[in-house]
Formats: sequence, structure tokens, C-alpha cells
Amino acid sequence: MKFVRNLAILTAILCVITGVLLQFTGYTLLHRYIWYILAFFVFITGFTYYLTQLGHKNDPENFQVYYFASMGFRVVLSLGVVALYIWFFREGRLQFVFNFFALYFLFTGFEIYSLLANLRPHLRGQD
Repeated sequence: MKFVRNLAILTAILCVITGVLLQFTGYTLLHRYIWYILAFFVFITGFTYYLTQLGHKNDPENFQVYYFASMGFRVVLSLGVVALYIWFFREGRLQFVFNFFALYFLFTGFEIYSLLANLRPHLRGQD
């Protein structure tokens, strides 16, 4: 539940930052689909966390396989979304890509931080 709480806090912070940027700059820095992009990453982060936890619960010895499979799923799905946007829309392509990958790296960093925070007690016990 700590992960879900931290994900909610990160999402709330990003919503406030997005709202402030939209208030002061309009859509010059942020793409008009920024809220959809943010929702996509909240969903995909929660979904990959769920899959990783499910794999860890059923087969704790192969946790890294489930984690890397979920990261691969995230990368492929993200590239697919960007490719579909570029294919179907002409306006704001570069802005969409920058906004998308800025959030991609923020949420990936959050997931890695959460993973390290969860593994740290287990790693200390192995010394």
C-alpha cells in the first residue's frame, strides 16, 4: 500500500505542477493531451506494479524476470503510443514527444526508487 500512496502523492504533485504551468503558460509548454498522458502513466505504473507483485507472490525466486518483463511492456506500450500519435496527428508532435518522455522518465524513476526502497531491507539481511 505504500507504493499506491506514493504514486498518489507523485500524481498529485504532478497535477499541481501541470495546473500551474497551464495557468501561466497556457499550452505553449504543455501539450493539449497532457492530462491524458498523465493518466496513461498513472495507469501503466499501477498496472506494471500489480503484475510485478503478482509474479513475486507466485514465484519469488524469479522476481527480476517479472520486473524486467513489466519494464519491457512499459517501453513497448509507450513507444506504440508515441508512434500512433505521430502517425495520426500532424500538429504538436515534438511537444507531445517531449511531454510524454518527461513523464515517462519521472514515472520510471519513481518505480526504480520504489523498487530500491523495497529491496533495501532484504539486501541488508544478506550481509
